[in-house]
Amino acid sequence: MLDAAILAVLVTMVLALVRAFQGPSVYDRILAANLFGTKTVLLIALGGYALQWHSFLDIALLYALVNFVGTIAVMRFFEYGSDTEEADNGGAR
Repeated sequence: MLDAAILAVLVTMVLALVRAFQGPSVYDRILAANLFGTKTVLLIALGGYALQWHSFLDIALLYALVNFVGTIAVMRFFEYGSDTEEADNGGAR
């Protein structure tokens, strides 16, 4: 059963990578990268359970925090990145 769960997580990670490379918009690509990070956290937790190393949960939680902060930072960059371009053009659209 654990093997099936790991395989399912790996399949969804591949699908997230496909969406990240083919996403129609920047936000779809960012959300796909966030999904990939979330699935990586799940894969680390499953690997820790399979190997019976409970310290893997600490690593998974740390990776989840980094993934969350990184996603917020990238979203803020793309949200406010267009404002600096408008300021350079004098605010003309």
